[in-house]
Amino acid sequence: MKLGYFTLTDNPPAYGASRKDPSRLLKEVLAQCIHAEKIGLNSVWVPEHHFGLFGVLPSAPVFLAYVAARTERVKLGPATVLLPVQHPLRVAEEFALLDLLSNGRAQLSVGRGYDAREYTAFGADFAQSQEIFFEGLDVIKKAWSQETVSHHGVHYDFPEITVLPRPVQQPHPPIYVACFSEPTLRHAARAGFDFIFAPFAAAMMFGSLQNAVQEFKKESEAAGHEGRKAMCSYFVNVTYDGRQTLETKERLLHYFKGILPAFPADRAAAPAHIRYFVDIVERMQAMTTEDLGERSIITGNPEDCLKVLRDCESAGIEEVILYFGFGGWGHTETMKSMDRVAQELSPHFG
Repeated sequence: MKLGYFTLTDNPPAYGASRKDPSRLLKEVLAQCIHAEKIGLNSVWVPEHHFGLFGVLPSAPVFLAYVAARTERVKLGPATVLLPVQHPLRVAEEFALLDLLSNGRAQLSVGRGYDAREYTAFGADFAQSQEIFFEGLDVIKKAWSQETVSHHGVHYDFPEITVLPRPVQQPHPPIYVACFSEPTLRHAARAGFDFIFAPFAAAMMFGSLQNAVQEFKKESEAAGHEGRKAMCSYFVNVTYDGRQTLETKERLLHYFKGILPAFPADRAAAPAHIRYFVDIVERMQAMTTEDLGERSIITGNPEDCLKVLRDCESAGIEEVILYFGFGGWGHTETMKSMDRVAQELSPHFG
């Protein structure tokens, strides 16, 4: 199992006076991505968030192209592209170009998001996001897998074209689907895509991360797709005493409370395919530090942290991408947290 770096550049309005200057935050994230390669992490994953409603990085491929120029080995991925607000051909072009510029290090992760305000500003239909997402995902795969492609669907219609440049990785860069819903998991598995889990959501859907991975791989194999990969994301902070562990959990609660306005909270108003997020919001609202166990965060002494990662490995997870700088941690604290993982945990994994 491998370990990677992950950030959502969280900086929501609810953080109030503790919000960071967005330009400074992005430069700090850049330094962290470069540091991730230096300490041996396998990959870096950065978000797409618009208008400062949650995070502050609006274009993952632009950011990752600069990271590619400053690194040589680390794999580069978005977590995740908000696919229904973009044309899938544009996404296919941009990440094929990133794959070329990085000499075959690009990865793609796509999702639907959860904040209707991002859809509204771009004129996208939040109520139809699920079917737009599935159709767009199909377009990207065809555009990368075929020399020429045409498409005549419900939401996208275009004559025969060729996406250039062609990806370095053949038949195409890895494509991960990131979502919290059971229908999307099954669709991704049957269509032959890889998947990114959030452990707490996996537990809500299937009882445990292990059960979720087993279900994903069973569905994949039943559809004739052997060897599909599963990753998961985790908040992380290796600590050396109980006080530090409690402070870490309090920081995660601060994060959860800060991001709640980005999620749909009105069950009656939410589209049917997004109502499961209301359940997530309700759980977040009721959380205390006692509720933040290994389904939410990797923290505690190195032995405790290693156990959670070993459980991920046993569940069939091939890479865990680690969120170091959540909840407004400063840059110095985030870099130190990365170094602790490199020292205490990375030596146990490939």
